[in-house]
Amino acid sequence: MATVRSISPDVQEGARSGVPRVTVLAPAPTVNVELVTDPTGADTPGNAEVHLHPGGQGAWVAGMVVALGAEVSMCSPLGGELGGVLAQMLRSANISVKDIGTGVATGAQVVDLRGEERQELATMVPAPLGRHELDDFYGMALVDALESDVLIVTGVNPPELVPASFFARLVADVRAAGRTVVADLSGEAAEAVIPERPSVLKMSHEEVLAGGLAASESLGDLLVGARRIVTDGVEGLVMSRAADPALLVTAEGAWLVTGPSVRAVQPAGAGDSMTAGIAVGLARGLGIVDAVRLGTAAGALNVARRGLGSGRREQIERLAAQVTVERVEEPRGEVA
Repeated sequence: MATVRSISPDVQEGARSGVPRVTVLAPAPTVNVELVTDPTGADTPGNAEVHLHPGGQGAWVAGMVVALGAEVSMCSPLGGELGGVLAQMLRSANISVKDIGTGVATGAQVVDLRGEERQELATMVPAPLGRHELDDFYGMALVDALESDVLIVTGVNPPELVPASFFARLVADVRAAGRTVVADLSGEAAEAVIPERPSVLKMSHEEVLAGGLAASESLGDLLVGARRIVTDGVEGLVMSRAADPALLVTAEGAWLVTGPSVRAVQPAGAGDSMTAGIAVGLARGLGIVDAVRLGTAAGALNVARRGLGSGRREQIERLAAQVTVERVEEPRGEVA
C-alpha cells in the first residue's frame, strides 16, 4: 500500500523574470454558441440570452495562459464561415492566431446552460485534414513552438481528425530543439508521444485506465502505471483523479497534490486550466512540483466560475499557496 508524507517545496525556486511565451497546438477549435438564462427574468418558453465563445480544449487552455499573464499563440486550422468568426474572437481575447487557412470548415457546438447541468444540443465536427493541410499545420506549429518557451499539445475529438503520429513527430522535434513540451492527450495520441520524452504528460486516471496503462484505480496500481510511463520516456506524468488529489510522478519521486475544496459551478474545463497553469509555471522557470501547484490552483478556481479557461492571475497565485503536496512512497518491484 502507498503511504504519503508532507514536503514543502520552494515555490520560487528556478523562477525567472520576463513575460513567458507559450504556443498552443489546437487541432480542432470550435465556435461555441451558449444559451443562458435571460437576465430580464422573462419566463417565455424558449427565451434565452445567446453568447458566442471560442471553444475546444486548445482555446480553453490558451485562455487560461492569457489569464496567467503569458503571451500565447494558438496554432489551428480555421476555415469555413465560422473560421473567421473564431479567429476574431480569439484575437479579441489577446490570443495570437496562427492559421493555415484550411478549406475544412471550423467546428461548432450549441450548449444550453440554463439548467442545472450543461447540455450539448448540437455539434458540427470538422472533416479530417488532408495530407497537404497536415504538412502546413505541422510546419506552422513547429516554427512557432521553436520561438516559444513552452509548447502545449492538446488533442482532438474525434481522434480520427489528426493521426497520432502527427503528435509524436511534433513532440520529438520540439524536444530535440531543447524546448519544453506539455502534452494533454489521451488514447493513441498519448501512447504515441510517451517515447518522445515530453516534459510533462497530463492525463486523467480514467484515460490511463481506458488506455490499459494501469490495472485499477487504486492509488497503488495508478502509481505502478505512472512509474512505467515515466520509465518509458515521459519526464513528468500528471494524473488528475476527479475529486481525489492529483498524482505527479517523475524520475525523482511521486507526489499527491491537493487543491482547496471548491463547490463547482462549472465542472468542465478544470483539467484544461490545470494544463495551462503547469505550462505557464514551467515557462516562468518554476520546478515541476511548483508548476503543478500553480496548475492545481488554476483548475480549482476555474470550476468556481462560469467561463471555461477563465480566471484572474492574482487570485490563482494566491490560491496556489493553499495547495498541499505530499510525497508518496511507491510500491516496490512492480514496474517491469
